[in-house]
Amino acid sequence: MSIERLVTMANDIGHYFASEQDRAAAVAGVASHLQRFWDPRMRRQILAHVAAGGQGLSDLALAAVKTLAPPPAPSPPTG
Repeated sequence: MSIERLVTMANDIGHYFASEQDRAAAVAGVASHLQRFWDPRMRRQILAHVAAGGQGLSDLALAAVKTLAPPPAPSPPTG
């Protein structure tokens, strides 16, 4: 799927949750929707887009996608 379409879809989902008074709840709602209904390939594409700057994503959609990012891998021990 094109990244432009994914950005539009993420922004549409963000727009739906934008009326939520609690921003954290809105971000969680968008993230939950992406996690539950988007194919893993779609999530990987939008995460890569965010890693490259996230151009075109609304603030709410961007914040939600960032919560989907896997935690960083632990650093190997030094010394």
